[in-house]
Amino acid sequence: MEKGKSTGDAALDQAAQDWLKWDKNPKTLEAVKAMVADTNTGELQAAFGSRMEFGTAGLRAAMGPGTSRMNDLTIIQTTQGFCRYLLKNLCDLKKRGVVIGYDARAHPSSGGSSKRFARLAAATFISQGIPVFLFSNITPTPYVPYAVSHLNLCAGIMVTASHNPKQDDGYKVYWENGAQIISPHDKGIALAIEENLEPWPHAWDDDLIDSSTLLHDPYASIDKDYMADIQRYCLHREINKESKLKFVHTSVHGVGHVFVQSAFRAFGFDGPLAVAEQKDPDPEFPTVKYPNPEEGKGVLTLSFALADKEGARVILANDPDADRLAVAEKQESGEWKVFSGNELGAILGWWLFTCWKQQHQDPAALKDVYMLSSTVSSKILRAIALKEGFHFEETLTGFKWMGNRAKQLIDQGKTVLFAFEEAIGYMCCPFVLDKDGVSAAAITAELACYLATKNMTLNQQLRAIYNDYGYHITKASYFICYNPVTIKSLFDDLRNYEGKNSYPKSCGRFEVSGVRDLTTGYDSSQPDKMAILPTSKSSQMITFTFSNGGVATMRTSGTEPKIKYYAELCVPPGNSDFEQLKKELEDLAEAIEEHFFQPKKNNLQAKTE
Repeated sequence: MEKGKSTGDAALDQAAQDWLKWDKNPKTLEAVKAMVADTNTGELQAAFGSRMEFGTAGLRAAMGPGTSRMNDLTIIQTTQGFCRYLLKNLCDLKKRGVVIGYDARAHPSSGGSSKRFARLAAATFISQGIPVFLFSNITPTPYVPYAVSHLNLCAGIMVTASHNPKQDDGYKVYWENGAQIISPHDKGIALAIEENLEPWPHAWDDDLIDSSTLLHDPYASIDKDYMADIQRYCLHREINKESKLKFVHTSVHGVGHVFVQSAFRAFGFDGPLAVAEQKDPDPEFPTVKYPNPEEGKGVLTLSFALADKEGARVILANDPDADRLAVAEKQESGEWKVFSGNELGAILGWWLFTCWKQQHQDPAALKDVYMLSSTVSSKILRAIALKEGFHFEETLTGFKWMGNRAKQLIDQGKTVLFAFEEAIGYMCCPFVLDKDGVSAAAITAELACYLATKNMTLNQQLRAIYNDYGYHITKASYFICYNPVTIKSLFDDLRNYEGKNSYPKSCGRFEVSGVRDLTTGYDSSQPDKMAILPTSKSSQMITFTFSNGGVATMRTSGTEPKIKYYAELCVPPGNSDFEQLKKELEDLAEAIEEHFFQPKKNNLQAKTE
């Protein structure tokens, strides 16, 4: 260390020394110099004790100095690794190039911002003679996978932390198929990053890229083509034009405002009423505690006020990078109902199938139609598929799995109508192989206007779906646990519940009829007891099926110190005592918390509302 100072940890000292040699951002450089001068082991450990782990979701971390955070140097190192990996695996990278987009996040104290990171990533690629399609302004995340497919590029990078707290940023990666990367690409890229830590000669020269012939701005053409493409999903333009239904939209200080206004116009609407305090990008997210519409009513307070004042009945909310959509509707009682991700998944799935059926009269075409959802999402699409005759498939959690599976099916000549996950993510237009809150907003608005001509609301349509296909009611929650040892022992206890290698046969009064463990690869419902879905030893995930039609999945979160559970009660059509079913689900969820989580014994912190 500097002037003979040392923390006594050789790896830590070396990491800090390398940093002082390589970092050219004055703010992060000064911060590290101060840590080293004070031999502040705590701060050095926090900054350099680990490197951000590059996984299938790319990177996501707080902005600030050090290898464990998002900053200019870690962006350069990550991009160098990604660039090397692409050069090794795709022979025409220098011909086709990559696309890079970014949101509006910024962190003045460390000099980091999504735009700055995107420019440094572009400089890294251009320094190696690789064409870069760098958006000249903020865009929604879905524009990046759209551009990869639409322009036939080798890869895409979106610099965003989506709905995370304001100090965070992220680096999300798409492969040449237009879907997020899955294994083994994540491991290959992570290895290549480790092998390319020292910045290359022109990696820091982002001012040189503007004069480079390798730099292209796809902003105007991608925006125009995307808006033209979503119009294929607009089937009721006349209704839209004449509808008196009013909509409120919030982009929660993110990128969505301009794009949702355009999408509405593409569908023949006037633009929705915008929540003025939240419509412009603001990296401070001043009006919300968390910029995540999945949190429900807390994030929608200003939207409710505007909608009440203007007489609007439907609220549409995007997260800050506009890949997710939350929807709320005013009920007869005057109350606002915020739809869960599963409820909106049911409504959109029903609608997209209804629209498809109107256009395709030949029943034989059904055999090539697919819908997808993640394993922790509602099974309502399965019920619709069984009754209507199309295919339903379940994938692992996350849109990376649904996007890659959708691409495989499309390449086989199949039609993928819809995919969704309970975390308010919807793929309504398969030319974006990821969740897309912009197209979903326009399609939801058209559906609401169509229903209004039948004197129906979105919530009434949801009830009609449940009456036709059977009630599917869900409850999801989580416990917070910061101790990995506790988490491991909780899941190990479930695997050795009644002696070694025996899963629970009951949970309180509820009989367990099946178990699937995607950590170990066990599935009691398969003849060979082997799970069909891919397994991962690095994360915990067990699904229990119950004799009463209940299904519950317990899993660890990849990004937060949480153990989550997702419970659902699926009953056949005709069983319509909603209150009774709701109570049965509540009882099941309570039993799971008490017997499987054992919060007192495991010292777990309950979710705070």
